[in-house]
Amino acid sequence: MNKIELLAPAGDMNKLKTAFYYGADAVYIGGKSLSLRAQAGNFSNDEIIEAVKLAKSLDKKVYVTVNILARNYDLEEASKYLQFLEKANIDGAIISDVGLVALASEVAPKLKINLSTQANTLNYKAVEFWKNHGVSRVILARELSLKEIAEIRKKVSDIEIETFIHGAMCISYSGRCLLSDYRTGRSSNRGECVQACRWNYEIREKGSDGAFMEMEEDDRGTYILNSKDLCLIDYISELDKAGVCSFKIEGRMKSEYYLATVINAYRRAIDDYYANGEKYKENGLYKTELEKTAHREFTTAYLLGENDRTENFDDSQSKGTHKFIANVIDYKDGCALIEMRNRFKVGDELEVLSPSESFLSVIKVENMTDEKGQKIEDAKIVQQQIRLYTNVKLNKGDMLRIKS
Repeated sequence: MNKIELLAPAGDMNKLKTAFYYGADAVYIGGKSLSLRAQAGNFSNDEIIEAVKLAKSLDKKVYVTVNILARNYDLEEASKYLQFLEKANIDGAIISDVGLVALASEVAPKLKINLSTQANTLNYKAVEFWKNHGVSRVILARELSLKEIAEIRKKVSDIEIETFIHGAMCISYSGRCLLSDYRTGRSSNRGECVQACRWNYEIREKGSDGAFMEMEEDDRGTYILNSKDLCLIDYISELDKAGVCSFKIEGRMKSEYYLATVINAYRRAIDDYYANGEKYKENGLYKTELEKTAHREFTTAYLLGENDRTENFDDSQSKGTHKFIANVIDYKDGCALIEMRNRFKVGDELEVLSPSESFLSVIKVENMTDEKGQKIEDAKIVQQQIRLYTNVKLNKGDMLRIKS
């Protein structure tokens, strides 16, 4: 039995390394153009080659997004880029535009094509169509239920199915949004979304006297277009049985701390599921972990059927229950070299975020020094390298956090 792939976003090389360290089986990245996250750091061609080399050495995979809705003037560049991706030996190109799917088949016939969720694939006949046109994997529309996913798998058994399992959702149908373009001239479908749906709005209606009447949720206005965040960590077994082969986490624009927290939680939950079956759901740790980083109220979206409660009206985003404090650079003989990211001081208790057995260990800060060996009581210089003395064994790549 093939184990479910845990697929994570990587907006740049550091995030890619973080994703692999915390347990992702694969990452999806974007190049410097032709991708829907133009504001992410993204990868140059040389960096894509480096990313693939690293992934292969770890027995992991790299998928590259080529998911804009292309115009005529994009096709020459796209042709060269698709040929490059084929030569770079990536594990698949994520494409939504039917013209680019056809172009890839012509100019890069060995390149595996993963159909983007933005192709709005909702039924088994559409999946069958794409399979017959060279697509190897379909990333299903987020609006589908478990029952519908299972039916698609039953009707078309010889194609890979990927679904989103966690992260921000678009207010528009599978990400097909014109709001950003309308409000700012920056097209979501060209990778420049400003997330106008997350803004604070006030509704006004025209009164009988011709004046506009203000309608407010509260004195801050209302977030009428702001979607909740998807969270399906309690439905790993159901999605597995429905035939999903890859669980996708949203977030190429998210922080390394966010990625580490979410990937670590899903990695542990998936491993627990394979070890103990349905009993993994009895462990409340995984959901608690996901609450520790910034997020909106969680929802299962449409997995269980129709749902008209997917908006997050209260605020744009919560801060999470914990705050990221430091990256671990090295550890030796009871001394951790860390890079400070948020202020902490002697007496504070720091919690370890790690894929190792040190996960959730607590370090009470009692002794730390600066780069010159001078004792410090208060770490308040951002990115200062500090020696923190502790018997908790840490590893490069671990993170430290504190309860907010």
